[in-house]
Amino acid sequence: MAIDQSEVEQHSPGELDVLRIKSDFPILSRTVHDKPLVFLDSAASSQKPRSVLQAMDTYYETINANVHRAAYTLAEEATNAMEAARSKVAAFIGATDANEVVFTKNATESINLIARSWGVANLEPGDAILLTHLEHHANIVPWQQLAAQRELEIRWIPLTADCQLDLSNLDSLLDGVKIVSLTSMSNVVGTITPVRAIADAAHAAGAVVAVDACQSVPHLPTDVHQLGADFLSFSGHKLLGPTGIGVLWARKELLAAMPPFLGGGGMILDVRLDGFVAAEAPHKFEAGTPPIAEIIGLGAAIDYLNNLGMEAVRQHEMALTAFALEHLSNRFGDRISLYGPQSAELRGGAMSFAFDEIHPHDLSQVLDQHGVCVRPGHHCAKPLMRLLGVGATARASWYVYNNEADITALGDALEAAGEFFSF
Repeated sequence: MAIDQSEVEQHSPGELDVLRIKSDFPILSRTVHDKPLVFLDSAASSQKPRSVLQAMDTYYETINANVHRAAYTLAEEATNAMEAARSKVAAFIGATDANEVVFTKNATESINLIARSWGVANLEPGDAILLTHLEHHANIVPWQQLAAQRELEIRWIPLTADCQLDLSNLDSLLDGVKIVSLTSMSNVVGTITPVRAIADAAHAAGAVVAVDACQSVPHLPTDVHQLGADFLSFSGHKLLGPTGIGVLWARKELLAAMPPFLGGGGMILDVRLDGFVAAEAPHKFEAGTPPIAEIIGLGAAIDYLNNLGMEAVRQHEMALTAFALEHLSNRFGDRISLYGPQSAELRGGAMSFAFDEIHPHDLSQVLDQHGVCVRPGHHCAKPLMRLLGVGATARASWYVYNNEADITALGDALEAAGEFFSF
């Protein structure tokens, strides 16, 4: 039975005024198949507030010019705007030096940069890399490529029955490991991993720690030093920013010792016929013209989240996750399987599920007819899918613009899907 939407909307969880927030996102006012849009796919890519769109438009309309080196006003203003965004990123993740922030095109490139720069310079045949069974392909394949080329060993932290990391054998797994690369929050089952505990053990064993923070930076207060990270990567498009911009943070001493990842303009101090001298970090890792408008848009997204307060964001999403776990479980019982930790305190707002033995792709298409956007598939995590014993799941994921009414709409659409496939 459907729940009255107006009643649900009156008590959105947490401290956020979700109805006001929704009004900041132009796309959320549209309809799909004559139904109000219910966007539950933020783990793939979030929607963008008007302030982000306007910041990018303002750049193109008022200060469009290439950055660095030029002496005219527009170029100086564009450079200042881009570097101001770099400082915003640094502050947002608790970094003490903006020059520790490297702009990439996405987190995938950031992780590849670590593997191809730090990894090539520091890993020798026989060395080991430690990953987890929760990882996205972007934090698996670059290490597999490097391992094949350099004769490296890859080890894996296994999972418990509720998709948390099993650290019972961590000390043994760390023996001979030079780098631990792990997600801080699963994009499939929402598990928040104990990064600091793993980092402390890794450092004691002589390893560095790279954190894929794509799912956590948009949703949790983040401090790279409290995490104990040596590297941290995330993408702008998952935290209300545009596509085409990613971030790599690393300790300055690591960046200083790493060779450039790409060659070209912008990353050099000097070029001669017999060689080149690279610029200092971060510029030695930012070859070519950067995505200036996207960087400025990322800065605007951080401003938006700072205005909300990241602790409020976390509390809102934790309350919404608790509601989703309870509502969907109570409403559908054994008709629905919700993967991952069953406590909202242990997970973020990415929830994979199976429903009524309906294939996730078929389910997603029917939900779309009701205006509800969820993502079917393996979510770029095929090893985890195999461990779960499924080929694919449907995944709903929420953010600051979602409320209990959206979860209820998901439940209503699932009920309709069950009826549709009951023939």
